[in-house]
Amino acid sequence: MFVTLGLICMIWWYMMLFHPLHADIQCMESDTRESPITNVNVDWRRMELSWESSRNFSKYKCTIMNTDMEDREEEVNSPLCSFPVELYFPLHKGVFFTIEVPNTNISKQCTFLPGGMNGSAIENFSCVIYNIFLMNCTWQAGRHAPADTQYFLYWQNSRDEEEMECELYIKDENCRNTGCIFQNVSIGTEKAYFLVNGSSKDSLIQFYDEYIDLYKIEILTAPLNVTAHCTRDSAGCIITWHPPLTSHVEKAKCFQYEISIQNKDEPKEEKRLSHVRNDRYEFQNYNEKKRYILKIRAGGANCLVSSNWGEWSEPIEFGQGNDYFIFVILFLIALGTISITLLQYCLFKRYCSYKSLFPPIPQPRDKFNVLSDEDIQTGYVNLPTKSHTEEITTVEE
Repeated sequence: MFVTLGLICMIWWYMMLFHPLHADIQCMESDTRESPITNVNVDWRRMELSWESSRNFSKYKCTIMNTDMEDREEEVNSPLCSFPVELYFPLHKGVFFTIEVPNTNISKQCTFLPGGMNGSAIENFSCVIYNIFLMNCTWQAGRHAPADTQYFLYWQNSRDEEEMECELYIKDENCRNTGCIFQNVSIGTEKAYFLVNGSSKDSLIQFYDEYIDLYKIEILTAPLNVTAHCTRDSAGCIITWHPPLTSHVEKAKCFQYEISIQNKDEPKEEKRLSHVRNDRYEFQNYNEKKRYILKIRAGGANCLVSSNWGEWSEPIEFGQGNDYFIFVILFLIALGTISITLLQYCLFKRYCSYKSLFPPIPQPRDKFNVLSDEDIQTGYVNLPTKSHTEEITTVEE
Protein backbone atom coordinates (compact mmCIF):
# COMPACT_ATOMS: atom_id res chain seq x y z
CA MET A 1 0.00 0.00 0.00
CA PHE A 2 2.77 2.43 0.92
CA VAL A 3 4.67 1.58 -2.31
CA THR A 4 1.56 2.33 -4.37
CA LEU A 5 0.95 5.57 -2.50
CA GLY A 6 4.56 6.64 -3.07
CA LEU A 7 4.31 5.85 -6.80
CA ILE A 8 1.14 7.91 -7.11
CA CYS A 9 2.80 10.83 -5.35
CA MET A 10 5.86 10.60 -7.61
CA ILE A 11 3.77 10.59 -10.79
CA TRP A 12 1.77 13.55 -9.56
CA TRP A 13 4.99 15.36 -8.67
CA TYR A 14 6.41 14.99 -12.20
CA MET A 15 3.13 16.07 -13.76
CA MET A 16 2.94 19.27 -11.70
CA LEU A 17 6.60 20.25 -11.69
CA PHE A 18 8.20 23.08 -13.68
CA HIS A 19 5.02 25.09 -14.16
CA PRO A 20 5.83 28.80 -14.52
CA LEU A 21 4.43 31.50 -12.29
CA HIS A 22 1.29 33.22 -13.42
CA ALA A 23 1.37 37.02 -13.25
CA ASP A 24 0.24 39.92 -15.38
CA ILE A 25 1.76 43.35 -15.92
CA GLN A 26 -0.83 45.99 -16.68
CA CYS A 27 0.42 49.41 -17.76
CA MET A 28 -1.24 52.75 -18.33
CA GLU A 29 0.01 55.74 -20.31
CA SER A 30 0.38 59.18 -18.80
CA ASP A 31 -1.68 60.69 -21.62
CA THR A 32 -3.51 59.66 -24.73
CA ARG A 33 -0.43 59.86 -26.93
CA GLU A 34 1.55 56.72 -27.58
CA SER A 35 4.42 56.42 -25.13
CA PRO A 36 7.96 55.72 -26.35
CA ILE A 37 8.28 53.36 -23.38
CA THR A 38 7.14 49.85 -24.34
CA ASN A 39 7.64 46.17 -23.48
CA VAL A 40 7.91 46.66 -19.74
CA ASN A 41 9.26 43.53 -18.05
CA VAL A 42 9.91 42.62 -14.43
CA ASP A 43 12.47 40.11 -13.20
CA TRP A 44 10.84 39.70 -9.83
CA ARG A 45 13.56 37.37 -8.52
CA ARG A 46 16.29 39.94 -9.16
CA MET A 47 14.00 42.90 -8.51
CA GLU A 48 14.90 44.40 -11.89
CA LEU A 49 12.61 46.52 -14.06
CA SER A 50 13.43 46.74 -17.77
CA TRP A 51 11.75 48.31 -20.80
CA GLU A 52 12.34 49.45 -24.36
CA SER A 53 12.34 53.04 -25.57
CA SER A 54 11.88 54.30 -29.10
CA ARG A 55 13.75 57.46 -28.19
CA ASN A 56 17.09 57.97 -26.52
CA PHE A 57 16.80 59.62 -23.14
CA SER A 58 19.75 60.40 -20.92
CA LYS A 59 17.90 59.72 -17.68
CA TYR A 60 14.98 57.70 -16.35
CA LYS A 61 13.37 57.69 -12.96
CA CYS A 62 11.74 54.49 -11.78
CA THR A 63 9.72 53.91 -8.63
CA ILE A 64 8.52 50.74 -6.99
CA MET A 65 5.76 50.66 -4.37
CA ASN A 66 4.07 47.77 -2.58
CA THR A 67 0.54 47.51 -1.26
CA ASP A 68 1.68 48.83 2.13
CA MET A 69 2.64 52.10 0.38
CA GLU A 70 6.35 51.51 0.93
CA ASP A 71 8.27 52.84 -2.06
CA ARG A 72 11.75 53.23 -3.42
CA GLU A 73 12.94 55.60 -6.14
CA GLU A 74 15.95 55.18 -8.42
CA GLU A 75 17.47 57.21 -11.26
CA VAL A 76 19.27 55.37 -14.09
CA ASN A 77 20.90 56.22 -17.42
CA SER A 78 19.57 53.20 -19.31
CA PRO A 79 16.24 51.35 -19.63
CA LEU A 80 17.14 48.98 -16.80
CA CYS A 81 16.37 49.75 -13.19
CA SER A 82 17.81 47.55 -10.44
CA PHE A 83 16.52 48.08 -6.98
CA PRO A 84 18.89 47.60 -4.03
CA VAL A 85 19.20 44.30 -2.24
CA GLU A 86 18.01 45.96 0.98
CA LEU A 87 14.57 46.25 -0.59
CA TYR A 88 12.47 43.18 0.06
CA PHE A 89 9.00 43.44 -1.45
CA PRO A 90 6.96 40.24 -1.65
CA LEU A 91 5.04 40.15 -4.89
CA HIS A 92 2.04 37.93 -4.20
CA LYS A 93 -0.01 40.95 -3.07
CA GLY A 94 0.96 42.99 -6.10
CA VAL A 95 3.56 45.69 -6.79
CA PHE A 96 3.29 49.06 -8.57
CA PHE A 97 5.95 50.43 -10.92
CA THR A 98 6.34 53.87 -12.40
CA ILE A 99 8.78 54.83 -15.19
CA GLU A 100 9.29 58.52 -15.85
CA VAL A 101 11.48 60.66 -18.06
CA PRO A 102 12.59 63.71 -16.04
CA ASN A 103 11.55 67.15 -17.28
CA THR A 104 8.95 65.63 -19.62
CA ASN A 105 5.39 64.43 -19.45
CA ILE A 106 6.43 60.95 -20.50
CA SER A 107 5.69 58.27 -17.92
CA LYS A 108 4.20 54.83 -17.64
CA GLN A 109 2.55 53.25 -14.61
CA CYS A 110 2.47 49.48 -14.37
CA THR A 111 1.00 47.05 -11.90
CA PHE A 112 2.39 43.58 -11.26
CA LEU A 113 -0.63 41.40 -10.45
CA PRO A 114 -0.33 37.71 -9.60
CA GLY A 115 -2.62 35.57 -11.73
CA GLY A 116 -4.65 32.55 -10.77
CA MET A 117 -7.81 31.72 -8.89
CA ASN A 118 -8.45 33.79 -5.78
CA GLY A 119 -7.96 31.81 -2.59
CA SER A 120 -5.83 29.13 -4.27
CA ALA A 121 -2.48 30.29 -2.84
CA ILE A 122 -1.16 28.67 0.32
CA GLU A 123 -1.96 30.07 3.76
CA ASN A 124 -0.24 30.21 7.18
CA PHE A 125 3.30 29.87 5.84
CA SER A 126 5.94 29.67 8.59
CA CYS A 127 9.48 28.39 9.03
CA VAL A 128 11.64 27.55 12.04
CA ILE A 129 15.34 26.69 12.40
CA TYR A 130 16.32 24.22 15.12
CA ASN A 131 19.30 22.06 16.09
CA ILE A 132 21.60 24.66 14.50
CA PHE A 133 21.39 23.41 10.88
CA LEU A 134 17.82 22.13 10.35
CA MET A 135 14.89 24.17 9.04
CA ASN A 136 11.24 23.17 8.84
CA CYS A 137 8.68 25.11 6.77
CA THR A 138 4.95 24.37 6.80
CA TRP A 139 1.82 25.76 5.15
CA GLN A 140 -1.82 24.99 4.50
CA ALA A 141 -3.53 24.60 1.16
CA GLY A 142 -5.58 27.51 -0.12
CA ARG A 143 -9.17 27.42 1.04
CA HIS A 144 -10.46 27.59 -2.56
CA ALA A 145 -7.73 25.50 -4.19
CA PRO A 146 -8.90 22.56 -6.35
CA ALA A 147 -8.54 19.08 -4.90
CA ASP A 148 -5.69 18.16 -7.26
CA THR A 149 -3.59 21.24 -6.42
CA GLN A 150 0.04 20.49 -5.73
CA TYR A 151 2.50 22.97 -4.21
CA PHE A 152 6.26 23.35 -4.64
CA LEU A 153 8.64 25.33 -2.46
CA TYR A 154 11.69 27.21 -3.76
CA TRP A 155 14.05 29.30 -1.71
CA GLN A 156 17.12 31.50 -2.03
CA ASN A 157 19.40 32.00 0.95
CA SER A 158 20.75 35.18 -0.63
CA ARG A 159 20.49 36.89 -4.00
CA ASP A 160 23.97 35.71 -4.90
CA GLU A 161 22.99 32.05 -4.54
CA GLU A 162 21.00 29.88 -6.87
CA GLU A 163 17.37 29.18 -6.21
CA MET A 164 16.80 25.67 -4.87
CA GLU A 165 13.72 23.52 -4.59
CA CYS A 166 12.81 21.57 -1.50
CA GLU A 167 14.37 18.11 -1.45
CA LEU A 168 12.29 16.57 1.35
CA TYR A 169 8.60 17.43 1.26
CA ILE A 170 6.12 16.78 4.05
CA LYS A 171 2.92 15.34 2.59
CA ASP A 172 -0.62 14.92 3.85
CA GLU A 173 -2.94 11.96 3.33
CA ASN A 174 -3.79 13.25 -0.17
CA CYS A 175 -0.15 13.34 -1.32
CA ARG A 176 -0.25 17.13 -1.27
CA ASN A 177 2.92 18.90 -0.18
CA THR A 178 2.27 20.79 3.06
CA GLY A 179 5.80 21.35 4.32
CA CYS A 180 9.50 20.91 3.75
CA ILE A 181 12.56 19.94 5.78
CA PHE A 182 15.90 21.55 4.92
CA GLN A 183 19.30 20.34 6.08
CA ASN A 184 22.65 22.11 6.42
CA VAL A 185 21.06 25.55 6.57
CA SER A 186 23.40 28.47 7.22
CA ILE A 187 22.20 31.83 8.49
CA GLY A 188 23.48 34.87 6.60
CA THR A 189 23.11 38.61 6.85
CA GLU A 190 20.57 38.87 4.03
CA LYS A 191 16.94 37.89 4.07
CA ALA A 192 16.11 34.55 2.51
CA TYR A 193 13.48 34.42 -0.20
CA PHE A 194 10.77 31.75 -0.18
CA LEU A 195 8.36 31.04 -3.02
CA VAL A 196 5.55 28.48 -3.01
CA ASN A 197 4.10 27.85 -6.45
CA GLY A 198 1.02 25.77 -7.19
CA SER A 199 -0.28 23.76 -10.11
CA SER A 200 -3.61 22.19 -11.02
CA LYS A 201 -5.09 20.76 -14.18
CA ASP A 202 -8.37 22.56 -13.50
CA SER A 203 -7.25 26.18 -13.00
CA LEU A 204 -4.31 28.52 -12.45
CA ILE A 205 -2.95 28.63 -8.88
CA GLN A 206 -1.70 31.82 -7.27
CA PHE A 207 1.82 31.81 -5.86
CA TYR A 208 2.97 32.96 -2.44
CA ASP A 209 6.34 34.55 -1.61
CA GLU A 210 7.98 35.97 1.49
CA TYR A 211 11.33 37.36 2.65
CA ILE A 212 12.49 36.11 6.05
CA ASP A 213 15.44 36.94 8.30
CA LEU A 214 16.61 33.46 9.15
CA TYR A 215 18.15 34.47 12.46
CA LYS A 216 14.73 35.61 13.69
CA ILE A 217 13.19 32.15 13.24
CA GLU A 218 15.99 30.22 14.94
CA ILE A 219 15.29 28.36 18.19
CA LEU A 220 18.54 28.62 20.10
CA THR A 221 19.95 25.45 21.59
CA ALA A 222 20.55 25.22 25.32
CA PRO A 223 23.68 26.72 26.93
CA LEU A 224 26.54 24.26 27.35
CA ASN A 225 28.50 23.01 30.37
CA VAL A 226 26.17 24.36 33.06
CA THR A 227 27.80 23.86 36.49
CA ALA A 228 27.21 25.02 40.06
CA HIS A 229 30.06 25.14 42.59
CA CYS A 230 28.88 25.76 46.14
CA THR A 231 30.85 26.74 49.25
CA ARG A 232 29.89 27.51 52.83
CA ASP A 233 31.34 30.99 52.87
CA SER A 234 29.52 34.19 51.96
CA ALA A 235 30.13 33.70 48.23
CA GLY A 236 27.45 31.01 48.11
CA CYS A 237 27.22 29.15 44.79
CA ILE A 238 29.08 30.11 41.61
CA ILE A 239 27.06 29.15 38.50
CA THR A 240 28.87 29.06 35.14
CA TRP A 241 27.98 28.04 31.57
CA HIS A 242 29.02 28.41 27.92
CA PRO A 243 27.05 30.11 25.10
CA PRO A 244 24.83 27.97 22.84
CA LEU A 245 26.07 26.81 19.47
CA THR A 246 24.93 28.63 16.33
CA SER A 247 25.93 28.51 12.68
CA HIS A 248 26.76 32.20 12.36
CA VAL A 249 27.57 33.79 15.75
CA GLU A 250 30.41 32.96 18.12
CA LYS A 251 30.67 36.11 20.21
CA ALA A 252 29.57 35.71 23.82
CA LYS A 253 28.30 39.30 23.97
CA CYS A 254 25.56 38.45 21.47
CA PHE A 255 23.61 36.44 24.05
CA GLN A 256 21.62 37.07 27.18
CA TYR A 257 20.39 34.42 29.57
CA GLU A 258 17.49 33.51 31.81
CA ILE A 259 18.28 31.52 34.96
CA SER A 260 15.77 29.42 36.88
CA ILE A 261 16.68 28.22 40.41
CA GLN A 262 13.97 26.12 42.02
CA ASN A 263 13.70 24.60 45.49
CA LYS A 264 13.41 20.85 44.95
CA ASP A 265 11.32 20.27 48.09
CA GLU A 266 9.06 23.27 47.39
CA PRO A 267 8.65 23.65 43.59
CA LYS A 268 6.66 26.87 43.97
CA GLU A 269 9.70 28.49 45.53
CA GLU A 270 11.47 29.55 42.32
CA LYS A 271 13.90 32.37 41.60
CA ARG A 272 14.01 33.43 37.94
CA LEU A 273 16.53 35.96 36.63
CA SER A 274 16.22 37.44 33.12
CA HIS A 275 18.57 39.40 30.89
CA VAL A 276 21.78 38.12 32.48
CA ARG A 277 24.57 39.26 30.14
CA ASN A 278 27.50 37.33 31.63
CA ASP A 279 28.24 33.61 31.57
CA ARG A 280 28.68 33.57 35.34
CA TYR A 281 26.29 34.19 38.24
CA GLU A 282 26.71 34.22 42.03
CA PHE A 283 23.78 32.71 43.92
CA GLN A 284 24.18 34.44 47.28
CA ASN A 285 20.96 33.30 48.95
CA TYR A 286 22.22 29.76 48.97
CA ASN A 287 21.03 27.58 51.88
CA GLU A 288 23.16 24.47 52.19
CA LYS A 289 20.33 22.60 53.93
CA LYS A 290 18.18 22.84 50.78
CA ARG A 291 18.37 21.09 47.44
CA TYR A 292 18.05 23.23 44.28
CA ILE A 293 17.27 22.57 40.59
CA LEU A 294 19.05 24.79 38.05
CA LYS A 295 18.09 25.52 34.40
CA ILE A 296 19.39 28.13 31.94
CA ARG A 297 18.26 29.26 28.47
CA ALA A 298 19.61 31.83 26.03
CA GLY A 299 18.29 34.62 23.81
CA GLY A 300 19.84 37.15 21.45
CA ALA A 301 21.06 40.63 22.38
CA ASN A 302 22.31 43.33 19.99
CA CYS A 303 23.38 40.87 17.28
CA LEU A 304 21.78 38.89 14.45
CA VAL A 305 20.43 36.42 16.99
CA SER A 306 16.80 35.69 17.76
CA SER A 307 15.59 37.65 20.78
CA ASN A 308 13.18 34.83 21.66
CA TRP A 309 14.22 32.52 24.48
CA GLY A 310 15.65 29.22 23.31
CA GLU A 311 15.62 25.75 24.81
CA TRP A 312 16.21 25.10 28.51
CA SER A 313 19.35 23.30 29.57
CA GLU A 314 19.09 19.91 31.22
CA PRO A 315 18.18 20.40 34.92
CA ILE A 316 21.05 19.91 37.36
CA GLU A 317 20.81 19.68 41.14
CA PHE A 318 23.04 21.30 43.71
CA GLY A 319 22.99 21.80 47.48
CA GLN A 320 23.10 19.31 50.32
CA GLY A 321 19.43 19.24 51.28
CA ASN A 322 17.84 16.96 53.87
CA ASP A 323 19.30 13.48 53.69
CA TYR A 324 16.02 11.61 53.62
CA PHE A 325 17.72 8.50 52.30
CA ILE A 326 19.17 7.54 55.69
CA PHE A 327 15.78 7.97 57.37
CA VAL A 328 14.16 5.81 54.74
CA ILE A 329 16.76 3.05 55.20
CA LEU A 330 16.37 3.07 58.99
CA PHE A 331 12.61 2.98 58.70
CA LEU A 332 12.75 0.03 56.30
CA ILE A 333 15.13 -1.85 58.62
CA ALA A 334 12.86 -1.32 61.63
CA LEU A 335 9.79 -2.30 59.63
CA GLY A 336 11.51 -5.46 58.40
CA THR A 337 12.60 -6.46 61.91
CA ILE A 338 9.09 -6.06 63.29
CA SER A 339 7.60 -8.01 60.39
CA ILE A 340 10.01 -10.93 60.80
CA THR A 341 9.36 -11.06 64.55
CA LEU A 342 5.59 -11.15 64.08
CA LEU A 343 5.92 -13.83 61.41
CA GLN A 344 8.02 -16.06 63.67
CA TYR A 345 5.53 -15.62 66.50
CA CYS A 346 2.61 -16.66 64.29
CA LEU A 347 4.48 -19.70 62.97
CA PHE A 348 5.42 -20.88 66.45
CA LYS A 349 1.90 -20.45 67.70
CA ARG A 350 0.47 -22.33 64.72
CA TYR A 351 2.76 -25.34 64.51
CA CYS A 352 4.48 -25.60 67.91
CA SER A 353 3.56 -25.58 71.65
CA TYR A 354 5.44 -24.45 74.70
CA LYS A 355 5.48 -27.88 76.36
CA SER A 356 6.79 -29.62 73.23
CA LEU A 357 9.62 -27.18 73.04
CA PHE A 358 10.31 -27.17 76.78
CA PRO A 359 9.12 -30.52 78.38
CA PRO A 360 9.12 -30.79 82.25
CA ILE A 361 12.04 -32.51 83.97
CA PRO A 362 10.93 -35.77 85.78
CA GLN A 363 11.56 -35.92 89.58
CA PRO A 364 12.66 -39.13 91.58
CA ARG A 365 9.99 -40.76 93.78
CA ASP A 366 10.30 -40.35 97.57
CA LYS A 367 9.33 -43.69 99.12
CA PHE A 368 9.45 -42.39 102.65
CA ASN A 369 6.70 -39.93 102.21
CA VAL A 370 3.01 -40.63 102.40
CA LEU A 371 1.54 -42.43 99.50
CA SER A 372 0.19 -40.29 96.84
CA ASP A 373 -3.36 -40.40 95.72
CA GLU A 374 -2.39 -42.73 92.96
CA ASP A 375 -0.86 -45.24 95.37
CA ILE A 376 -3.84 -45.15 97.74
CA GLN A 377 -6.21 -45.80 94.91
CA THR A 378 -4.09 -48.67 93.66
CA GLY A 379 -3.86 -50.28 97.17
CA TYR A 380 -7.52 -50.03 97.66
CA VAL A 381 -8.29 -51.70 94.42
CA ASN A 382 -5.89 -54.56 95.04
CA LEU A 383 -7.21 -55.53 98.56
CA PRO A 384 -8.40 -59.14 98.63
CA THR A 385 -12.06 -59.74 99.33
CA LYS A 386 -13.18 -62.66 101.70
CA SER A 387 -16.58 -64.35 101.46
CA HIS A 388 -18.48 -65.62 104.65
CA THR A 389 -21.95 -66.72 105.59
CA GLU A 390 -24.01 -65.32 108.38
CA GLU A 391 -26.31 -67.61 110.37
CA ILE A 392 -29.38 -66.28 112.09
CA THR A 393 -31.08 -68.34 114.96
CA THR A 394 -34.62 -67.71 115.75
CA VAL A 395 -35.96 -68.63 119.43
CA GLU A 396 -39.57 -69.24 119.95
CA GLU A 397 -41.28 -68.99 123.28
